Amino acid sequence: MLANLDSGVTILGAGEAPSTVVGEALTLAPELVCADGGAHAALKHGFTPGWVIGDMDSVGENMEASLPDTVFHQIEEQDSTDFDKCLSSLKAPFFIAVGVTGSRLDHGLAALNVMTRRYRQKIILLSETDICFICPPELRLQLEPGVRISFFPMAEVSGWSEGLKWRIKGIPFRPDGIVGTSNETDSGTIRFGFERPLMAVIMPCGWLRQVLPDFVQAPAWRTTRL
Repeated sequence: MLANLDSGVTILGAGEAPSTVVGEALTLAPELVCADGGAHAALKHGFTPGWVIGDMDSVGENMEASLPDTVFHQIEEQDSTDFDKCLSSLKAPFFIAVGVTGSRLDHGLAALNVMTRRYRQKIILLSETDICFICPPELRLQLEPGVRISFFPMAEVSGWSEGLKWRIKGIPFRPDGIVGTSNETDSGTIRFGFERPLMAVIMPCGWLRQVLPDFVQAPAWRTTRL
């Protein structure tokens, strides 16, 4: 474990991430950690990372000359992504990950895989359009009617809901079967939950500030069974 932090952490990857999105993440999670090549994106946008974590295959000599040696934390194994390496190296109340997906579908799926396996950590993916997180056992949100909420199961899982236009109770969600694309809120207060930590929730990025406190304070998963 590299550090145990008291505040939220922004993890910046090498994928496309406008400075406005990175800046928004940093206002909520002020500790900046770069996943390997994300360090180039950080300096490009004028941000200085507290750590650069990864196998360092994307960090060149120019980057090493731009930052102190103490910033770099190399993990040479190739069985995990640099995003995963960041999460395994730090303990924090929550993480906001930016630029870990970019425009590549395989990177996006890999990030979802990491979040599903690390369901005990509070992690939100942030892009220009959406936020995504693994649903806790129960989540209560104060939004407004008509907000898009999509559910994508990472394996077979069922749940329940209150305040959604289309209720989900009794639906056997599966990645190769029924998914919950483009549901929406039907009232200002909504509640939903799932039996296992296997449901990805996707919402518009404009609701990050409203969702984050409730997500962080929601009950944590204690199960060891996925």
